[in-house]
Amino acid sequence: MSDRTIVGFIGTGVMGSSMAGHLLAGENEVHVYNRTKSKAEKLIQAGAVWENSPSELASKCSIIFTIVGYPKDVEDVYLGKNGLIASAAKGSLLVDMTTSSPKLAERIWEEARSKGISVLDAPVTGGDKGAREAKLTILVGGEKEDFERALPYFRLMGTNIRHMGKAGCGQYTKLANQITIAGTMTGMCEGLAFAKGCGLDQKEVLEAISGGAAGSWSLTNYGPRILNGDFDPGFFVKHYIKDMKLAEESADEIGLDMPALSLTRELYEEISEGGLDEAGTQSLYCLYDPEEE
Repeated sequence: MSDRTIVGFIGTGVMGSSMAGHLLAGENEVHVYNRTKSKAEKLIQAGAVWENSPSELASKCSIIFTIVGYPKDVEDVYLGKNGLIASAAKGSLLVDMTTSSPKLAERIWEEARSKGISVLDAPVTGGDKGAREAKLTILVGGEKEDFERALPYFRLMGTNIRHMGKAGCGQYTKLANQITIAGTMTGMCEGLAFAKGCGLDQKEVLEAISGGAAGSWSLTNYGPRILNGDFDPGFFVKHYIKDMKLAEESADEIGLDMPALSLTRELYEEISEGGLDEAGTQSLYCLYDPEEE
């Protein structure tokens, strides 16, 4: 982007730090806030401006991106007494990239609209690798003109950028993504554990099946991590459990039973209770091969 724009970014964790970094590299003046300041230090050293609260950040930025942990965090940041909607100027654009509740996204949009503020729900998928490489998929709900306004910034963070419809539709699409991943994650872990149990070379099996009908993003990106014993988070187990619960809640609202999703959530809750809550989602493999824990 040629013109330097003041942009706010809240949530500089595993993915947010890379995403904010791309906005900074895009010749924007970026102001950042995170509950734990140390997680923003690299951005500050790179030129980002630290703000002490969401309200302070909102007073200086006309477009603000957020990616926090849970729907409760989203609610606090947007609808709290000193939250973004209470603090942002009329005409501001607020973009939540957290995977959150579609109903909450709709409520935030309604509240913001009553104050002349625009809001998009724009959850992402692609994990830490997609965030680092600016290759995220960004799924957007909200008004088309607001999407167009945010698009130049989205292009600094992702490659597959889709306007999915009205407020909440970005979140519904992300939940559909998480439902689909449930089957690929369990299948990948069980397939690799089966290969090991049969005495096969897991690396050769991975290479053999990745290019066929079993191929998937999860297999290509998480399979090698599993074989290397790398269970560091590209996406936290605790956050995936949150996403699956949100998907189940939305499915209940439309009367849809999803037994595969529920079983996957139960498996992830088992490893979470076993101490892997902050491990990467690929650590589901440890349920089948405890030697890898």
